[in-house]
Amino acid sequence: MFPSLAHRPWHAFCRVSLPHRSSLYHWSPRVHRGWQGGGIHTSWFSLPDSRLACLGLTQVQYYSTSGDSKDGPPKSESADAPPAGKGASGAAKVTPTSSDKASQGLSKVESIQVKVRAVLKKREYGAKYTQNNFITAVRAMNEFCLKPSDLEQLRKIRRRSPHDDTEAFTVFLRSDVEAKALDVWGSHEALARERNLRKEVEREYQENIFRNQQLLKEYKDFWGNTKPRSGKRGTFLQGPGKVVMVAICINGLNFFFKLLAWVYTGSASMFSEAIHSLADTCNQALLALGISQSVRNPDAIHPYGFYNMRYIASLISGVGIFMMGAGLSWYHGIMGLLHPEPIQSLLWAYCILAGSLVSEGATLLVAINEIKKSAQQHGMSFYEYVMQSRDPSTNVVLLEDAAAVLGVTLAAGCMGLTSLTGNPYYDSLGSLGVGTLLGAVSAFLIYTNTEALLGRSIQAEHVQKLTEFLENDPAVRAIHDVKATDMGLSKVRFKAEVDFDGRVVTRSYLEKQDIDQILNEIQQVKTPEELENFMLKHGENIIDTLGAEVDRLEKELKQRNPEVRHVDLEIL
Repeated sequence: MFPSLAHRPWHAFCRVSLPHRSSLYHWSPRVHRGWQGGGIHTSWFSLPDSRLACLGLTQVQYYSTSGDSKDGPPKSESADAPPAGKGASGAAKVTPTSSDKASQGLSKVESIQVKVRAVLKKREYGAKYTQNNFITAVRAMNEFCLKPSDLEQLRKIRRRSPHDDTEAFTVFLRSDVEAKALDVWGSHEALARERNLRKEVEREYQENIFRNQQLLKEYKDFWGNTKPRSGKRGTFLQGPGKVVMVAICINGLNFFFKLLAWVYTGSASMFSEAIHSLADTCNQALLALGISQSVRNPDAIHPYGFYNMRYIASLISGVGIFMMGAGLSWYHGIMGLLHPEPIQSLLWAYCILAGSLVSEGATLLVAINEIKKSAQQHGMSFYEYVMQSRDPSTNVVLLEDAAAVLGVTLAAGCMGLTSLTGNPYYDSLGSLGVGTLLGAVSAFLIYTNTEALLGRSIQAEHVQKLTEFLENDPAVRAIHDVKATDMGLSKVRFKAEVDFDGRVVTRSYLEKQDIDQILNEIQQVKTPEELENFMLKHGENIIDTLGAEVDRLEKELKQRNPEVRHVDLEIL
């Protein structure tokens, strides 16, 4: 209705009284700007006839936001300017011209009220505002080339620690650190030269680090390693490590005796079994390496640890079984079909196969018992534990030994048919059967370990349990975008977006404050600047309280669920 008002700043209460329709050709456009103070602008105006064709303006009343009766529109030197009127509100009335008086009383006065809020001026945050950021002592020394003695003279601020093992830590204002760096080095150019010099020294150290490690190793070999024994050795005395070590010993002996039997008899099936045992021995040695690497502590390059090394070793083991075991067995079986040769006495081969069946069966029982124990601890069935590859090392041993038992049985049967019929083709078919069995095992291992390395989610029931724990907390309104992934070795990483209840967080903050003091501060607020300072002070403290609530939830979630090692709660 008022296009001319769309471009005017409104920060006051205005009432425009519109009488009946009348011509406004006697009106001239007039806009009077009034006083300005405290970031709030006011104005009073009259409308020209070119902007309003059929509505006549008869009265404009001005209301001040400050409550002062002296405030009002300024007096104009022109004769057309309206005189200041009387009234408790300090309103100024605009009197109509003579042509407008004739139209009085012809229609009822229409009233339009426009109400506009007073708001603070928007603050523009420039680069200087970041000087109020906090910086830790480590960053101050690394980025600004300062010493600990240089930081002792600066202002120290205690902040909430992001780590679980410390409650608070000391930070410094970035502006203070920058000023101290300039005081120490004299100029920005000198500071930049020192930074470049330190980077060059660090680069040289990284280039020589391999040589330093080699010298340290030679020194330890010469004088003896006096470092305390690591906990890695204990991993091979129990659990999956024990199963793998037993399998390595037994499969190594089986390979040696099967190789002698193949040299003596020339049987293709016996050759396949010897290759099968060799592949098992090499793959389980690789599993032992993966187990030893998986228990390493996290470092700066691998902050989440080396839990997936077991899955990587199992994946390589599956590929090794396919290439070494299945490939060579298929090759020898095909060559036996194309170029059959007579087989010598199989008596020693049967004896070695019988001993291999007993040893492989014993290793299989050890693996089965270990998987049953682990599955019971995780509340899963034996089949689910194997199919999901929760313990890849034991899983590989189980499948390899199961394939070994079946392979020994198949090889013995084919060799028996060859002895009865004198046909060497049965022995070659046995070699192909063993190769097919190894190929199936390797394909299963590759699939399950690939799924685990891609970031597999934990069970839906466990995710629901973690979600319900967070939703039952009074400070949480809702949980969204929940992700819980298995990092390996039954270690879980949990991530969720949390919608916090601001009222509960605020009450938690107020419970730790002096209410009387806050009330006194509220009563002293008179100006927008004082209101801004009051809100900035308590707003920052409420944000710290919200961070403390996030830390509390993460800590309780880890305590109730020990398998959860990393928790990332994002504020929605």
